[in-house]
Order: sequence, then C-alpha cells, then structure tokens
Amino acid sequence: MGFFKSILSKVKAGLERTREVLVEGSLGIKNLLLGRRLDEALIQELEARLIQGDVGVKTTQRLIDGIRAAFKAGTLTSGEDVLAYLKTELKAMWPPADRALRLAPANSKPTVILVTGVNGVGKTTSISKLCATLRGQRKTVLLGACDTFRAGAVRQLEIWGERLGVEVVKGQQGGDPAAVAYDACAAALARGVDFLILDTAGRLHTQDPLMRQLGKIRTVVAKQIPGAPHETLLVLDATSGQNALRQAEEFDKALAAGQLADTTKPADATKSPGLTGIFLAKLDGTAKGGIVIAIKDVTNIPVKFIGVGESPEDVQPFDPETFVEALFAI
Repeated sequence: MGFFKSILSKVKAGLERTREVLVEGSLGIKNLLLGRRLDEALIQELEARLIQGDVGVKTTQRLIDGIRAAFKAGTLTSGEDVLAYLKTELKAMWPPADRALRLAPANSKPTVILVTGVNGVGKTTSISKLCATLRGQRKTVLLGACDTFRAGAVRQLEIWGERLGVEVVKGQQGGDPAAVAYDACAAALARGVDFLILDTAGRLHTQDPLMRQLGKIRTVVAKQIPGAPHETLLVLDATSGQNALRQAEEFDKALAAGQLADTTKPADATKSPGLTGIFLAKLDGTAKGGIVIAIKDVTNIPVKFIGVGESPEDVQPFDPETFVEALFAI
C-alpha cells in the first residue's frame, strides 16, 4: 500500500498543472459538477470543458453520449454521479495486457526496443529514464546510438550510459544508422543482455528518406534477432497537446502502411506493424495531460510510460488506475 501511495504521489505531482486546469480550477469539471443536478445544459457545458482540457473531440463525444444516455435512463442524476461515471469509464479504457511491455519469448534474449519521434521531444532523456527503470529491476541493458547525424545526440546517450552503468554501441558520425543497429544487435546477443534499446534520429513522418531509413533499421534488427523489435515506442511531448495526437496518428499510419519498407524487398514482404506503444514525456510540464486519454481513444496505441520529472527515476509505467486517481485527486 505504501508503494502504491508513493507512485500515486509522484504521478499526482506530475499532473498538478493538468489537474488544476481540467479538474480543480475555476473552469475545471469538479467546480462545474459538484452540488448540481444533472440536466442537458450541464451536460453541454461539461462537453465544452472536456474538449478544452485536451481530452479530444472523439473521446469527449463518447463520454458525453454515455452520460446523456444514463441521464435519460435515470441512472445519473447529479454532478457527483457524473464524476464517478467519468472515473470508472476512463479507468476501463486500458485493458491490462494492452499496457504490458512486449518481451522477447521466454529463454530468448534480448528484448529489443526501438525508439523514435520528432526532434526536440526528449527522446534521449526518455530512453535514459526507461533504462534506469530496467536497471532498477536488475535487468542488463545495452544502448545503441543509431542517431549518427548529431554528435551531440551520441554524446548525450553516452553520458547517460556512464551514469547508469550501461554500455553504448555507436558508429562514426554520418555513418549508416542501420550498421550501428546491426553492431548493437550482435553485441547484445554476444553479451546475453536482457534489453537492447535503440535510439534513432528525430524525424517527421513526412520526411520520406528518414522514414525509409527507420524501416531499414527495423529490417536489419529483424534479421539479426527474429521477432525484433519487440517494441516500437514513439516518444511524444505532452506539452504539445493535440499536436502529439496527430504525431501518433501519422507515425502509426506510416509504419502500418509500409512507408518504412525496405525497398529491396518485394512489396508483399515490406508490410510493417505500426507503433506498439507511446512514451509520453514532459507530463509534469503541461496542463494538457488529458491528451493521454485522447491518444488511446483515437489511435488505440497504448501509452506505456509517462515522464513526470527531470531525473532518470521520474518515469512511471502508465497505470490508468493511478493516472485517473491522481487526475481527480483533491
């Protein structure tokens, strides 16, 4: 129970700005709902505030449709009833298996995690946080520096590796990122590490050459380690709100549509799975934390990790029970 309280406290602190705007502030939904009888006017006002809180149009519509139906059926009659309904519905959005980290098959190492995202979202810092979490679970980790375009990116990863006691496989600046991935896979297999995390260069989904380069990395990894990458995580900056939602949609679409294909292969062999999860960074620095809900409802891509602070320890596996309780906590 103490452990749960410590996690809840950490997430609650990280969601302080979101909670103030969406839930507790003068325009928050608690202030709107508490002590009021439910009617159509209140439902419409709640709809507007949920959308303003970056919960998203589709998500908000689904929640409001459920509230309106329950109101007409007589099962929701007060603002307090609506708050309880919202908490229950939001917690139910994420089934447990949906959020679990995908692992390599039993007795098969390593689990490979490929990390991507646009420039400036905090990708390398997020990797360090994930690495620290795995190290805290007594897992062995190897890092692959597949961003060969920015020397600063490689050095940043090395600094984190030194702090966390984790080795980094790197190549020459300007070299082939897929070659680094190949070397990292070979090293991970030789050393028998539990996890291999591959950092990649920041890119926009519209940058076709860079997206195809990402596909080449995935192809090389799959050849070295069957079934890999086991996770393809997109790092998103929570402070970007609805822009983060669009990034998730477009990256997943590009992956699933085969835009990341290895063009040396026949067309039917180039289909790629989409994203397997999202690492939502900088959740502590935004009032737009409601985007967690919108991402799931619109894209069905699970948020698997959230960053709630600056240090490597400030990462939490996403847990809807904890998230919703922290969001609605007084």
